[in-house]
Amino acid sequence: MKSLSLSERHSYILDLLRQQGSVAVIDLANQLKVSSVTIRKDLTLLEEKKMLYRTHGSAILINPYINDRHVNEKEKFYTEEKRLIGMQAANLITPDDSIIIASGTTMHALARQIVPQGHLTVITAAINVTHILACNKNIDIIQLGGLVRNSSVSAVGSYAEKMLENFSCSKLFMGVDGIDLEYGLSTTNMIEANLNRIMMKAAQKTIVLADSSKFGRRGFGKICDLDAVEHVITDSHIQPKILEELRERGLEVTIAN
Repeated sequence: MKSLSLSERHSYILDLLRQQGSVAVIDLANQLKVSSVTIRKDLTLLEEKKMLYRTHGSAILINPYINDRHVNEKEKFYTEEKRLIGMQAANLITPDDSIIIASGTTMHALARQIVPQGHLTVITAAINVTHILACNKNIDIIQLGGLVRNSSVSAVGSYAEKMLENFSCSKLFMGVDGIDLEYGLSTTNMIEANLNRIMMKAAQKTIVLADSSKFGRRGFGKICDLDAVEHVITDSHIQPKILEELRERGLEVTIAN
């Protein structure tokens, strides 16, 4: 690659972030043929302009610690990736299954792809998921109650947690705001993170649906370590080294194409 000007480097970094969700300082330095010091200065300038968020040795597009956008806004991002992930996840639902669907825009994408074989029972905290599935006479829906979070349009809190004590399901389909190889899985809200942990206890298997932009991020509320889940479904833009690491740790990873 030829030597780029400051503005060209910044455009390159932001374009790469939009494609991958996160970028490492060392990788940028190698690709742009400049020093790590130069890249760190570039990232600092872009962070000051609020165009990215710096983490240890890398950068991401959005600050996960303050990012709590409404689901209607989130649904505008990575729509095709979420649709494909939803299709792949729906294929895992078996005849006469009983499942839990957590909250998030990828859960909406899953709900739109569900065509039940036999009779399906769904427990969900997400009001939008209930709205999507309620018209299907072959689906019984148990809507968790409690405090409704405005940003996720889903129930959280002790009432929802208490209801889950009475159920046992085959699978939990769960979305996250961040997946970090060391920190684990996280979301922007600690109350929602706690509900997700209780959902995991009520399911025999936890399947995480996450587009590739979620990798390398850490949300405020930690849900669990990586080894607490069995299966991750993501899109083809996941970085190869992250994919390799996940599989080396024993996780089943499906790429939705």
